[in-house]
Amino acid sequence: MGSEETVATGSANFAPDVEIQRLAEDLYRERVLLARKMPPEEKLLAGEELFDYACSITLAGIARQFPEANDEERLTILKERLQLRERMERRG
Repeated sequence: MGSEETVATGSANFAPDVEIQRLAEDLYRERVLLARKMPPEEKLLAGEELFDYACSITLAGIARQFPEANDEERLTILKERLQLRERMERRG
């Protein structure tokens, strides 16, 4: 492996882990199959749970980005980001 490749990958021995990728694909496929079997009301609840989870991850990122912000300010930033995303979706 040349020096350019070592710099690009960060290691002369870099190789993607095929087993982890295969496991991730299997888990994803399993989740899709389970979701297809869910009644509509369970899908609605699952969507709400996923949204709440995504918001908690985003809030954690906001806390790292703005460590001086209090909880109220972090929620305001989250709302602004959600509104921005909504506007971007409407514009296509």
